[in-house]
Amino acid sequence: MCRNIRPLNNFEPPATPDEVTAAALQYVRKVSGTTKPAQANQAAFDEAVHEIAHITAHLLEKLVTNVPPKNREVEAEKRKARAELRYAR
Repeated sequence: MCRNIRPLNNFEPPATPDEVTAAALQYVRKVSGTTKPAQANQAAFDEAVHEIAHITAHLLEKLVTNVPPKNREVEAEKRKARAELRYAR
């Protein structure tokens, strides 16, 4: 899985539309193998991002969990600590 795509489920506050779109964009970039599509492919690229973001938002609305929501700041600190260990020299 692409490291730039972060889990969006079970956070307080819930994922924003911008976060969902950013995850969809990263997914489409990964699958297509390009960060900036050719002009001829731009419409298809943008359509894919839009559709995946739409489906992702529906998925997040329907998921159910019994676990308490995670705190965004705490999770960000955990990611930062893991990155420091990974890239420490």
